[in-house]
Amino acid sequence: MKILSYTCLLLCLALPARADDSAASACRTVTIGVVDWTDLHVANGIAQELLQRLGYRVELSEQPATPQIFSQMDAAAIDVFLGYWTPAMSEIARPYFQQNSVLNLTGNLQNARWTLAVPAYLYDQGLQSFGDIVRFSEQLDGRIYGLEKGSSGNAAVLDMIRQNAFGLQDFTLIETSERLMLAQVRGRSRRHEAIVFLGWQPHPMNQHYEMRYLSGGDDYFGPDYGHATVNTTVRRGFSVNCPNLTRFFTNLTFTAPMEEAIMDQTTNGFVPVDRAVRIWMHANPQQVSQWLDGITDIDGNPVDALALAQAMEVTLGR
Repeated sequence: MKILSYTCLLLCLALPARADDSAASACRTVTIGVVDWTDLHVANGIAQELLQRLGYRVELSEQPATPQIFSQMDAAAIDVFLGYWTPAMSEIARPYFQQNSVLNLTGNLQNARWTLAVPAYLYDQGLQSFGDIVRFSEQLDGRIYGLEKGSSGNAAVLDMIRQNAFGLQDFTLIETSERLMLAQVRGRSRRHEAIVFLGWQPHPMNQHYEMRYLSGGDDYFGPDYGHATVNTTVRRGFSVNCPNLTRFFTNLTFTAPMEEAIMDQTTNGFVPVDRAVRIWMHANPQQVSQWLDGITDIDGNPVDALALAQAMEVTLGR
């Protein structure tokens, strides 16, 4: 115990006295985990734009799906992930939380949603719950459209198929990308054909398609039609070694309308993510001030958040 206490004392004395990251070279570059989801691109884009203006170098580490994100955080190759959805991803994350190699920092978005959905015309025909899917199996060609391999949503659907939950043992999960899944939704909706797919909020799909979420999936996607919280997770040691970054990511919370407004620009206005987030931040300087409350630049200097937001105008055309 004496040895442990002495070691802890040395480590504590080595930490900087103020909440800046200038003394820790490992904190000067921030690696953020990326999965190819529109909402996550927006959250990451906001973080990247602000951090670069604070003097940090930001690297975006693209991974096929969330299991690889957590594996890379466990290996300290990724510092932060802004897309941990609960309860949908709880099983994926649990082993890493148990061994404390990944820590849940904060909820960054409340009142999200993540479950199976259908077009409104199919809902009106009677496909309103998970238990109704099997009755429409012929119209659906026995298919449910999911996301990339390894997605937690896919895992939930595969569990249902394996367990014959809701009589779905003869169904096939189509594993694909968000873009290709929504292309199927778009095409089938135009032709008024049947389709069941993974839907979530926030996402522009909720504005662009007449869609409905299915009831009855509480055991697989959580209660209240897949009610979810999106969380920010960090690798072990990040909070201790990078206090300024930790406060920044704790401050960095979002709302569904905010994210959907930016996502609409990127998906339908064909505006690059970096420009879309700058446009939004320039128009919403008070939100930028909240995100940067108590934050310094990388060298510990105070930050004028309002001036930073106003300066976005200069770079809008970049």
